[in-house]
Amino acid sequence: MANQYQTFTLTEPSTVRFGQGDSWVTRELPAGSVYCFFNPDPAPGRFKTCQRSTQQDPVSEPTLSPACATFYPPDFALTSTRQANPVPTVAKPAKGVAVSEPTYKTCVVRATDHAADGVAGFTRNDYSRRQAFNANSTKQLVYALDGSWHVYDANTRVRLKKLSGPGGDAEPQWHPTNPDLLYYLPTNGVGMTLHELNVSTGASRVVGDFGARLKARWPAAAAAWTKSEGSPSADGRYWCFMVDTSDWSSLGVFTWDRETDTILGTYDTHGERPDHVSMSPSGNSCVVSSDGALGTVAFSRDFSTKTQLHSKSEHSDLALDTNGDDIYVAVDYQSNAGDVFMVNVRTGVRTALFSTYVGGTATALHVSGKAFARPGWVVVSTYADYGGAQQWLHRKVMAVQLKANPTIYTLAHHRTASNGYWTEPMASVNRDFTRVAFSSNWGTGSATDVDAYVVEIPAGALK
Repeated sequence: MANQYQTFTLTEPSTVRFGQGDSWVTRELPAGSVYCFFNPDPAPGRFKTCQRSTQQDPVSEPTLSPACATFYPPDFALTSTRQANPVPTVAKPAKGVAVSEPTYKTCVVRATDHAADGVAGFTRNDYSRRQAFNANSTKQLVYALDGSWHVYDANTRVRLKKLSGPGGDAEPQWHPTNPDLLYYLPTNGVGMTLHELNVSTGASRVVGDFGARLKARWPAAAAAWTKSEGSPSADGRYWCFMVDTSDWSSLGVFTWDRETDTILGTYDTHGERPDHVSMSPSGNSCVVSSDGALGTVAFSRDFSTKTQLHSKSEHSDLALDTNGDDIYVAVDYQSNAGDVFMVNVRTGVRTALFSTYVGGTATALHVSGKAFARPGWVVVSTYADYGGAQQWLHRKVMAVQLKANPTIYTLAHHRTASNGYWTEPMASVNRDFTRVAFSSNWGTGSATDVDAYVVEIPAGALK
């Protein structure tokens, strides 16, 4: 029904439990609004959810967009066979029109048409580690070549507006429960503030002003950001930022509690500048990712303890498993098989998921772990393969299960012909894993003729 600290509504008296794994508090509740946090806390320090008993009438499943609402037959099943299927040629679809992925029979919709929408250059999904969809998947965030940010109606595909405030690397993050709100930074974090924007009304306010506090700790501090790849905790409460000088030398990292406006801990980097930093979904860890001596490390919120996750900084993301544990998912090109792997941040246990060195080939990829309401799964999008014939994992958007010998469902071929950074698919999943946004030049080979596409799947498709 909800993640912890969210509010949901019961339409009738219901049995609701709060917790994760084997630890739960269960209550009989009347109809009405429910705040998803029960005392006593059944699992302190762990990310928890609220669930409604299925012995009653089933909760309505999230709906697909109108374009895909009648697309799927009742017996639809995703494809988990690992085959090197050729990529069928499909004419570039018109915006808003559902097309059937020929091989995998999924519903794919073109979400933007930058030329028709009056946006110069491209309108693309910004990044795999950024949530493209708002709290209820009614709005979609899109990035343009000129550095502007745009909001589209995720159901009608109408461009609603160009946002006033965010520009360039502003790192917009949707509010976890309010579908009209998002947070953003001044470009590149210069000024050391965090802003909240109502995308419907345009009203904006500062929710975090770190400047004086950071200058007291590091007098040369000028910018506080994640370097474009970080996110807050799944409930939007805890944040982790890196601190730079005006000439982009690294000073340190800090964690912050949005609810209390408190800096919880600081860490000196001694000049080793992270590639990026991010809070884990549970809010228990600040993950600092570096190609220097530090590697990728998960620190506790006060930086008193740390867990080594990887020796380098690679394309990766943080996700939740079915027990509510934070999971780091990345690719290890130094391993013999070029493994995509996961590490349980709490235990430090590493598990290989699948090899990327297949048949003498290699491939680049991105990871999205933003399906916080559907824990146990991530999206992986692969591109720019080389070294031999096309293999089963190439040029795809895939759902990957977070377990040893995982089920891997192919959702779509993204049909982007790699030609530089802007053509990377960078697929990003919504919170309930029913929509995955990705970027594509749809086989044109253009470096900038790129639009956003969405593959939609039924709520019960991941099994």
